[in-house]
Amino acid sequence: MTFVIVIIGLALVFDFLNGFHDATNSIATIVSTRVLKPHWAVLWAAFFNFIAFLFFGVHVATTIAVGLLNPQVITTQVVFAAIIGAIFWDIVTWLYGLPSSSSHALIGGLLGAGIAEAGMHPLEWVGIIKVLAAIVISPLLGGGMSMLLLVLTVRLFFRFTPQRFEGLFRKGQFLSSACISLGHGSNDAQKTMGIISMLLFSSHLLHGKFYVPFWVVVSCNFVIALGTCFGGWRIVKTMGMRITKLRPVSGFCSDMASAITLALATWLGIPVSTTHTVTGAIIGVGAVNGVRAVRWGVAKNIVWAWVLTIPASGLVAAGMWYLTQYASGWLHVDMALAFYSHALVEV
Repeated sequence: MTFVIVIIGLALVFDFLNGFHDATNSIATIVSTRVLKPHWAVLWAAFFNFIAFLFFGVHVATTIAVGLLNPQVITTQVVFAAIIGAIFWDIVTWLYGLPSSSSHALIGGLLGAGIAEAGMHPLEWVGIIKVLAAIVISPLLGGGMSMLLLVLTVRLFFRFTPQRFEGLFRKGQFLSSACISLGHGSNDAQKTMGIISMLLFSSHLLHGKFYVPFWVVVSCNFVIALGTCFGGWRIVKTMGMRITKLRPVSGFCSDMASAITLALATWLGIPVSTTHTVTGAIIGVGAVNGVRAVRWGVAKNIVWAWVLTIPASGLVAAGMWYLTQYASGWLHVDMALAFYSHALVEV
């Protein structure tokens, strides 16, 4: 039971890092367009991160818990190793200012630990294919939708004076930032809900069939919101300033496109990457002004981080699983030696 509590604590640490690492998804555009200062932007985003559970179900949490690995092979060691792999990759990419996916780090960790535990046969390929397809589809959908929204918006408001147009979408960014924070809080917090609920179920602490307890839902949304409050400025610079130059209207359109994509994925129970979606949307609005408006070298580095996330976190998780097995083996040897020593003394 103690080990289960420790793992739940680690899962919440990951949830905090998810909010910290991915806070930039919610605030990058509103900060880079200077509509809000960073400290006010993170508080705005954190509030909507927290209340996201009021608007969406727990379909993504269910996919994480039972849609990627056969629940019969999930043990406390598997969950522990998966979380360590995800935390490791989140910290590495944060240090280098790369907007990688916390979601895919957790998925990679879970798959790596699961394969180390039981090989390839417990993998649920339908769920895995959905995740892999979303890696490609979510940024393309976010990018395409943001381009369409920007073109339609400019055509719709072309009679406005520049000052009135700018002022309208500076205010509109409050709405778009709130929407994307709801999307982030719903899809991303549910991954931690799924991992904790999976742990409780595999430890026989959920009575009857699998479900996500309400205290898990509230805790995960609260912790991810807390992480957003402390969100890192390093990745804000990459997302909001280095990919392309943003104005309030382009920031509004990219945020709304990302929010719609995230909401759709959440309702379908698909664990997508908020980072991938937002990056695709920012590239989309930049590309409306021409190919040269996007700094493709920065985008290329981000894509490399995406490609490496699942295998890298999976390898770390597999290594951690073997380490825990090795440590538990020595623990059993030490316990056996202590038992026999005590028996000899009694004799």
